[in-house]
Order: sequence, then structure tokens, then C-alpha cells
Amino acid sequence: MNRRQLWRGGHLVTLQEKQGWGLVPDGVLITEGDHLRWVGPLADLPPTLCQGLTAEHDLQGALVTPGLIDAHTHLVYGGERSAEFELRLQGASYEDIARAGGGIRSTVAATRAASEADLQVAADARARTLMAEGLTTLEVKSGYGLSLEEEAKCLRVARRLSSLGLTVRTTFLGAHALPPEFDGRADDYVDAVCAWMPRLRDEGLVDAVDAFCERIAFSPAQTRRVFETARQLGLPVKLHAEQLSDQGGAALAAEFQALSCDHLEFVSDDGIQAMARSGTVAMLLPGAFYFLRETRLPPVAALRAAGVPMALATDHNPGSSPGLSLLLMLNMACTFFRMTPEEALRGLTVYAARALGLPDRGQLVAGQRADFCVWDAAHPRELAYYFGRNPRRATVIGGRHAG
Repeated sequence: MNRRQLWRGGHLVTLQEKQGWGLVPDGVLITEGDHLRWVGPLADLPPTLCQGLTAEHDLQGALVTPGLIDAHTHLVYGGERSAEFELRLQGASYEDIARAGGGIRSTVAATRAASEADLQVAADARARTLMAEGLTTLEVKSGYGLSLEEEAKCLRVARRLSSLGLTVRTTFLGAHALPPEFDGRADDYVDAVCAWMPRLRDEGLVDAVDAFCERIAFSPAQTRRVFETARQLGLPVKLHAEQLSDQGGAALAAEFQALSCDHLEFVSDDGIQAMARSGTVAMLLPGAFYFLRETRLPPVAALRAAGVPMALATDHNPGSSPGLSLLLMLNMACTFFRMTPEEALRGLTVYAARALGLPDRGQLVAGQRADFCVWDAAHPRELAYYFGRNPRRATVIGGRHAG
């Protein structure tokens, strides 16, 4: 039997409409099983919905938002790269380090050397840190194994993060970098990546396919081959694109109706218009922008004017964004990218859900999943205002307390 619970006395942030917070003072949530049955002001609550309640909860005037969604992470990996951080402070660029054999390749070596059990312990700890700030849904990319066996190992670890109570979506990022055994044979490696996909899909390890389309990674033509294979297998795609240069990746992603196109500091007007036509979400990653000390901002005003939905994520990874704070991403999106606090919160809820192809979450609306966060705050803009302070009181995932 589905549990029917009443959550009263909350200051609700529904994000129900396309604009505006959707504030409901003295609001009530009715959850039934893992979904929201009713959302609205206490004065409008139908008495019939209070029949058969299995529990009641007093939110004591706390702020309630949809659960936060981190829709772009590289959470499963071995080792760390603080030495490269120091090199960049001394003037080395991200591309310099990558071309010298560091960067992604160094993490590949550490990940291949790590046991599956050790990777699980480390990934669990990272996910729990994100959960402490209201995470309810998580995307995890592979891309640090770069062989069939190692990619499968990382994807299995990612899948098991669901045991923490999260919804976990896994993304195959085999086309992340060229492994050392394929030096000088990028096309051969792309052939291998495409050949691995059917098995990984059949083993239930892949929800989507990603690629890194950049001068130091894979060309648009090579990326197209990966996407064509994904389409044949019925897998949606997303793309790391236009982070360091304009390779036309956004338009390519839009051609394949990609769920999201991520980074986008160098995206062109043509790329923006293509994304607007396809409905592809712009995934903005302020943590990487900050950590790499980039100076070229993603064109937020142009994306906004074109009606391209803008999501946010931590992009947690050991090389370019080792942060594990969703709330810090809200602040960075406002301070660096000049997003409004409302846009930033939508980026970690409504549009993050869209970037994962999950229309059943991201808002406090009847029929959606009962994923929400309870905060010690008077207004939702406070979530983007503070940094170094965690106002979370509780997280509810699927109608159940998650801490």
C-alpha cells in the first residue's frame, strides 16, 4: 500500500511556471508513495486528501524546493591531480598539460590501477558529500577507463551509487581521450568505442552517450560516428563542446537532438540557434570555468535571448572541477555568469532534469516525484547568496527522508 503523508507549514518554491519562483507561503505537500499527490496552500487543501494519512510532518516555516540534480559529473575515478593545479598556477595551460601526457591520461592510469571496490568507496564518499547539500538525482560519466573492461568497471560502480537512495543516470564517455595503447590511431579508437557500445547497453550500464569534441580530443567527424552508433542503439546523446575552441560541436549535438551540450564558452550564434531549434539544454559548468581560471564567459545573454534552457552542474572531476558543492555552483553561476538566482536554481532543478531526459522531477507539482529539500532560509535567493554555509535541514527522496 502506498504511504500517504502530509507535509505542512512549508514555504514552497514550486518553480511551476516558466518564470518566477512559484512561491506558496504556508504550503502543503501530500505525498503518496514516491510521488507528489497534491501541492498548494493550506487554505486550499481538500479535506478528503487528509483521510488515510500514514504520517504528518511539520516543516515549521522552512523553505522547500525541488530536490537538487547534478546532471554532469565524472564521479568515478582513481587518484587526484593537485600537482597539475600547481603547474597551472605557474603558467601551464590545460592543453599544455594534456599534450605532455598529463590531464585525463594520468587519471586513466590511476583508475585502471584501482580496484572496483576502492573506486566504489571513493565514489560513495563523493556522492554523500553532494547529498549533504540536497542532491536527489545524479548523473555519472565514465571516461577514465578507456577500454571495454575498465569502462564497464566504472559504469558498474556508478550504477551502485543508487544504493544510497539516489536516482543515478550513467553516461558512456568512451570518447573522452585517446588511451596510450591507441597513440596516433584516433580513428581506430573511435571504431573500438563504437564496438563497445552494444555490449555496455545490453548489460544495462548505459543511459546515454557523451563525447569530448575539442582540438585535444575528438574531431566533429569522429564524434559524429559515435553519435550515429548511439542513435542506432536507441541511446540519447550529449556533448562536451566549445569549451576551449569552437569546433561546431553545438550544431552537431543539436542535429542529433542531444539532451545537452556542455561547457559552451566558445559557442557561436549558429550553434545557439541550432540548440534553440532542437530543444537541447545548455549545460553551464562554473566550477570548471573558475578552476581553470578561464576568461571567456559562456554567452548567457545570447542563450537567454534565444530561449535555450540553461542547466548547471558541478562537473566534478579531478582535473578541471574538483568541487563537490552544489550550493557553490549556484553562487558561481550568479557571480561569474551573471545568471539570476532564479535562473541558477532552475538550472539545478527544472533544466537539470531536462538535461537527463527526466521530465518527472525538478518542480513541486502534483504528479512529479516526491524529491524535495527543506532549507533553513527565508527566501530561495539565499541559496545562491551564501557560500561556505549549508542551510539544508532535510532531504526527501521518493517520499522518504534521506537525511
